[in-house]
Order: sequence, then C-alpha cells, then structure tokens
Amino acid sequence: MTTDTIFALSSGRPPAAIAVVRVSGPHAADALTVLGGKLPEPRRAALRWLRHDGALLDEALVLWFPGPNTETAEDMAELHLHGGRAVVAAVLAALAKLPGFRPAEAGEFTRRAFANGRLDLTAVEGLGDLVFAETEAQRAQAMRQFSGALSGRADAWRSGLIEALALIEARIDFSDQDVPDDLVSPALHVARELVEEIEKTLADEHRGERLREGLTVAIAGPPNAGKSSLLNRLARREAAIVSPYAGTTRDVIEVHLDLGGYPVTLLDTAGVRESEDPVEQEGVRRAKARAETADLVLWVVEAGDSFLIGRAKERSDVPATAQGNEDKNQWIIHNKVDLSPGRAQLKDQKREFTISALTGQGLEPLVSDLAAFTRDALSAAEPALVTRERHRVALRETAAALSRALAVGGSGQEELIAEELRLAARALGRLTGRVDVEDVLDMIFRDFCIGK
Repeated sequence: MTTDTIFALSSGRPPAAIAVVRVSGPHAADALTVLGGKLPEPRRAALRWLRHDGALLDEALVLWFPGPNTETAEDMAELHLHGGRAVVAAVLAALAKLPGFRPAEAGEFTRRAFANGRLDLTAVEGLGDLVFAETEAQRAQAMRQFSGALSGRADAWRSGLIEALALIEARIDFSDQDVPDDLVSPALHVARELVEEIEKTLADEHRGERLREGLTVAIAGPPNAGKSSLLNRLARREAAIVSPYAGTTRDVIEVHLDLGGYPVTLLDTAGVRESEDPVEQEGVRRAKARAETADLVLWVVEAGDSFLIGRAKERSDVPATAQGNEDKNQWIIHNKVDLSPGRAQLKDQKREFTISALTGQGLEPLVSDLAAFTRDALSAAEPALVTRERHRVALRETAAALSRALAVGGSGQEELIAEELRLAARALGRLTGRVDVEDVLDMIFRDFCIGK
C-alpha cells in the first residue's frame, strides 16, 4: 500500500505563462487545504490564494480529483501557478514540508497508474513514446500503442489461450466423468490459429522499432567533397563545421530530421582516405562502420570527379555500400556543380544526383526522393503492432510454446500440452505486465520525465 504522497512540476521548465504542479497520494487533499484553505468541488477549478508559514506564495487555480477515478487511481490535486521560477520553487518547497510528502521520481505518476491497474505495460511504453515523439508518424504510432492497439490484440490472444487451456484441463481433471472424449483437437485448433496470427504480426520487417528510432542516412565520401555542407543544407542550420582543409570532420555528427512526418537520423562522417594521423584513422574507421550499418548511404563526390559506381570496386578506400553492391541502398551525390557549370544535370539516373550544397541547386529532387525513400521504408497498409524488442521477445516465446504444444500432438499427452499452453500464457502475460515484470519496470520508467 502506497503511503507517500508525491508531487512534481508536470509542465515545462520555467519561466512560462503557467506552471502545473501535480500531487498524488493519500494526503493529496492537504496540498489544497493547507496551502489554499479550502478543498474545491471535485473536478472543478477554483481560484485560491496559496499561503505557507504566513507567507503569500501565489494566486492559483486549484483542482481536486478524488480517487479511484484518476490517472493514478489515487487522490490527486493540481496547482496551476504563475510560471516564474521563484513561484514554482516556493510552492515546491512548501509541499516538501508537509508531512508524508516527497518529490516524485522519474515516471512515478505513470508507475503508480500501472501498479494500480490503470495502464498496462504496452500503454505505459506508448505514453513514453508519445512524450518523446518528434514526427507525426511517431506520434500516430505512439498514440495507437497508448490507446491499446497491441494490448487489445494480446487480450484477445490470451482469451483464446485460456479457452484452449480450459479444454485440455477439463480432459485431465474429468477424464473419468461424462465429458467429451476429444477435447484436445479443438484446443490444438485454437493454438494453431494463435500461432499463425502471432507469426503474421511478427513478420513486419521491424517497422515499429524502425519508426521509433528513425532511418539512418550516412553522408560519406572522400575529403572536401562537401559532406558537411550537404548536412547543413539538409538540416537547414550550421550543424557541422565547414572548412576547406581536409580532415576537418573527425567524429560522426548526428542530426535528426523530420522528412514528410517520418524520422531520419542524418550522419556526417569523416572523409574516407589513407592517413598517417591516428585520430583521423579512427574517424575513417568509424565512418566506414556507420556507412556499413546505415539504411542509406549518400556517397558524395565532386561533380568533376570521374567517380563511377562500377569503378568504386577498384578503390580500397570506398566502403562496401558504395561499391556497387545491389543489396545495399546507396546514392551517388555529385556535389559542387556550381564549380563545373558545363556539367549537365543528371536526369533519370538511378541513384545519382547532381547538386550544389553551397547554392542549393538540385537539392529539391534529392530531398523529395529522400522523403519518399523514408516513407516507403517505414509505412505500410497496416500499422505495426510491435514497436519494441521486448514485445517481439514475448511474442516469440508465446509462439514457440504454442508450437511445442502442437508438436506434442493428440490425446494421451494432455499434461504436456497443458504445460506448454501455460508457458505461452505466461509469456503473453509478460507482454502486458500481468506476470513477472518487476525486472523490466526500472528499465521502462528510467527515461520518463519527472512529473509524468
């Protein structure tokens, strides 16, 4: 039973027009009666002068939410203050002096909502993703998860599992009584349908996880080809240092973009060349490693260079992604066309673009194709249900246990079938947080905001 009453600033960092302080726990009403003098009507805002130890703190709107019909299923209160730093600090200091009150830990409001049955784990994770969503596609996916897209499907699967298990256990427990002889076949039929549904859900090319993290696009190429200038042009800000001197970029620079509502992480890498400088050698090693693992590589060369994909195979300084490997996504960017005015713009060339990162010439088709590439990679007719590796592991374990139950086969092995069905139900329960989840709670809540 929770005995502490927690409080935290739940709005943005001050100064701001309004600051919202949330309180949850058995003594939440004291935050309003001690500071404001009178408890307002439930769920109706009231204007109060807040005082503590004889000092006037602020004029605020206060709200009272009696449990259990609240976000945390506990008594809750909110103080809507003027959003100055001193005002917020004074109110938080006053709350800390009240008996049984303490500042909330990161994610503690949501953790109490989970502990009290208001949210399951997939909804908690969806809420976390919603807070950190940077693009429209990420917001939509997080909202689906928060509103129960995966947990609803999991509950339906769990109901089917319970149905199958009930049939098997009826056969075990009442084998000497008047029950149908063949209860195993319908139970295995249910198990077979569940396996097919779960495996179909898992066969999504990890779209949910990729959308959460965003596609990775590496800008690579030889020194002084204009990689950092291209990064800055795409980011629309000076994210990377641009210099005429080779080897300026030593480490990998990351920039997060929103391309048509989809997330992209753009990487500016060190110029790939032979060098005696150990620091630059490390930069080149990292550049090649990131290019190898990127979803797309933009290999940048000067427009006057005679670089061709086919000839890249003969160059030891070119990563495999830029060596004509059709299994990898790589585009050739002929940069600095402004310095070669006689060079014609490439048209209808597969994976090749002619641009000027300095003037912006040719950038529009490149950005348009990048947005289309991202959309095609991350979108699908049916939104992904699985958005985290934890979900995938739980569903794999469920499907594996169901497959073992099917492999056991017909009558006479009811005890073995029942055990595998129990294991499947337990794995599915871990998905939503019904069983054995204490070991993952800290990991889930560690990145939550204070006050959420």
